[in-house]
Amino acid sequence: MDITTSAALEASGVRPTLGRKIRAYITLTKPRVLELLLVTTVPVMILAQGGFPNLWLVLATVIGGSMSAGSAATFNMYLDRDMDAHMQRTENRPLVTGEVTPRGALIFAWVLAVGSTVWLLITTNPLTAGLSVAAIFFYVVVYTMLLKRRTEQNIVWGGIAGCFPVVIGWSAVTGSLSWSAAILFVLVFLWTPPHYWPLSMKYKSQYDEVDVPMLGATRSGSQVGLQVILYAWATVACSLLLIPVAPMGLVYTASAVVFGGWFIYESHRLYNRAVRGTEPRPMRVFHASITYLTLLFVAIAVDPLLPF
Repeated sequence: MDITTSAALEASGVRPTLGRKIRAYITLTKPRVLELLLVTTVPVMILAQGGFPNLWLVLATVIGGSMSAGSAATFNMYLDRDMDAHMQRTENRPLVTGEVTPRGALIFAWVLAVGSTVWLLITTNPLTAGLSVAAIFFYVVVYTMLLKRRTEQNIVWGGIAGCFPVVIGWSAVTGSLSWSAAILFVLVFLWTPPHYWPLSMKYKSQYDEVDVPMLGATRSGSQVGLQVILYAWATVACSLLLIPVAPMGLVYTASAVVFGGWFIYESHRLYNRAVRGTEPRPMRVFHASITYLTLLFVAIAVDPLLPF
């Protein structure tokens, strides 16, 4: 049964203390996802500046970006609370357990959305604030409301929301966008499907139960594996485009080739195991994709700081 009120939680014998409430609201913002979004923001700011940007600007952008991403995540949990109650992976989310009420979550989401927009408008520039609003719109409306429960291509187009941190970071520094920012945007866009589809393979039965057509749940392991390979190759190819356009130096070039090659290898391994009928181990690719993107963006941050 979906318990959605704090009163019901108290009746079950669990007292919603202040500390528990605070932790529950923090959980609504999906902190693990937030960490990954910030990893793609700060390095881009360093690249855009060609060195270390003003520390206050970095802090202001990180605060605003965190609030924006947290708002989108909270709206997502509010809209998906019925589905989350029936999935083992999400059954402990605060709106399912009753630690946060739907009304409380909705107010929290709107406060973060408005607060992040005003904050970025004051501390950065109108373009950055506008991009932040667009990111929330894509994740909440395009992905969660329109695509997630209707098409197996949901994460492809809905994943655009996750691409915005790179252009937010770039625009915060420069007040404009460029081809380098566009390449980074497309890079994250291409990376998202081979990152998320292995996860949906892992939880195939749970997505089937709630009738959400994630590609990993609707297609065979070999079909998903092939799509992961194609997107992984496209991701790495896009990362190499940054070398002549930015331009990038030796550290980034070596990182893009080595880490990209590893990401592609893991993608092929997923496909080969599925074709042979053995356990595909999709979470290996899922974790590899996170490590790949993190190391690539670390290289983006380090490269402009070196003389070669």
